[in-house]
Amino acid sequence: MRWIVTSVRRAQGSGVDELQESATGAWATFVESLPRVGIAIGVLVAFLVTGRLLRPLVRRRLVRHRTPSFARVFAKLTSSAMTLAGVMLGLTIVFPSVRPVDVLTGAGVLTIAAGFAFQDILQNLLAGILLLFRQPFRGGDQISVGDVTGTVEEINIRETVILTFDGRRVLIPNAKVYTDVIHVQTAHQAIRENFVVGIAYEADMASARRVAIEALAGVEGVVADPPPEALFVDLESSTVDLDIRFWCDSRQLEMRRTLDRAIEAVKTAFDAQGIEMPSQVIALQATSSLAAALRGGEVTPGGSVANGRASR
Repeated sequence: MRWIVTSVRRAQGSGVDELQESATGAWATFVESLPRVGIAIGVLVAFLVTGRLLRPLVRRRLVRHRTPSFARVFAKLTSSAMTLAGVMLGLTIVFPSVRPVDVLTGAGVLTIAAGFAFQDILQNLLAGILLLFRQPFRGGDQISVGDVTGTVEEINIRETVILTFDGRRVLIPNAKVYTDVIHVQTAHQAIRENFVVGIAYEADMASARRVAIEALAGVEGVVADPPPEALFVDLESSTVDLDIRFWCDSRQLEMRRTLDRAIEAVKTAFDAQGIEMPSQVIALQATSSLAAALRGGEVTPGGSVANGRASR
């Protein structure tokens, strides 16, 4: 019995000694690594500060040759890249056994995992970068994406910001913008606009065409080259339709104002020359119930002839 107690005491003492040795070793390792941790923190701070300082410099440099959205996004990416480089370098300093290749491999695995977890975010990020490089449109352009039409305010990392013509701010994910059909209204300085006016069959067609073109020549905002056109496009029941086309400023507000002035000018010119613009003629055919009602017959509330016949 005495031997068993002695063995237990020795085992307990041995365990305490091992625990003390482990704690002492861990503390010694921690104290030994403190300089490396300090250096790593200093390196990380240096990279962070460098990234912050580079951000406005890169932005100012890029904005000379690229759009403001391009400069803003890539300045931010440059700052993020500096931060990532500082983290990787700090890890290699704190853990000397970890090689940069191992850190890059781990970062690659982490990137793949993050790609699955944040697929939509990365998709929008890549689409935004491609949009900035391709530049199918720029900030200030007026575009249509799907059912959204307005002026592009900016392209950031995640979305394209559009201010609609009625003053609403719409954020469209870059992936949708990149894959959808884009109509860039202000891609060129001038755009063609048109409206249709109907003249009477009795009117002189050649004279109506000439009067319309001459009226457009004096309208503010109508471009002289290409010149305005007036083309007959249809024969309606009571009118011969004349499609009047002209080129004007591609900006939405200017286009609408020019269209307003053009319609007014053509209408005034037609009135002055006596060119009639008749209303649509609608032919009405009387039903049996209407005929019965006109002759004083009985008609049901539903509009049918009472008893299936009209009074005589």
